[in-house]
Amino acid sequence: QVQLVESGGGSVEVGESLRLSCLASGTIFGWTVGWYRQTPGKQRELVASINTRGATNYADAVKGRFTISRDNIKGTGYLQMNSLKTGDTAVYYCNLRFSDGEEYWGQGTQVTVSS
Repeated sequence: QVQLVESGGGSVEVGESLRLSCLASGTIFGWTVGWYRQTPGKQRELVASINTRGATNYADAVKGRFTISRDNIKGTGYLQMNSLKTGDTAVYYCNLRFSDGEEYWGQGTQVTVSS
C-alpha cells in the first residue's frame, strides 16, 4: 500500500504560479506519476503524466504553462503551474500507476484561481 500526500495548493490570482508536490510513502521507481484535476459535476481529467523514462504527456489546456517532474530519490512528483487561469480552478490529485494497472491516489489539494 502506497500513501500519497499532496501539498502546494492554494488561492492565487490569474497569471500567478503554484507548485504542487506529491510525496509517496514508498519508492516511486517503476511508477508513472500523474496529476489529475476535478471540478464539481465533472469527471476527473488528466492534467499531466511522466513515466519511468521521463517521457511527459500534457492535456492541451495546460501545454506550455505546466511542467511535470519527478524526483525518484525523494519519492516525490511535482507539478509546476505557471500563468494560471480561472479555468485551472479545481481539486488536483496525484496518481501513481504501475504497468500492471495497480494505482494509488492522493487526497487532493484545492487550487483556486481568481481574476
